[in-house]
Amino acid sequence: MATKESFNINGENLLKKVKELIAEGNVTKIIITDKSGRELATFPLTVGVVGALLLPMLAAVGAIAALIGECTITVEREDTENTEKESE
Repeated sequence: MATKESFNINGENLLKKVKELIAEGNVTKIIITDKSGRELATFPLTVGVVGALLLPMLAAVGAIAALIGECTITVEREDTENTEKESE
């Protein structure tokens, strides 16, 4: 089961926030929408995505950040509590 969380953020902090979310490790998808709710980009993240595989995604996020003022990041996270309970 995945949980969703949203953050309203301005374009200049977008790349920084996306990097922070990726570093957390339990994020499975990042969706970036503009202030009117139109989806600009969706980035599925799989376990083990690191280094060179992230560069094109981060370049795209940087380009989006340069073009927009405000946006919303919706994050889908792996629900680790339920996963641990099911495996016991």
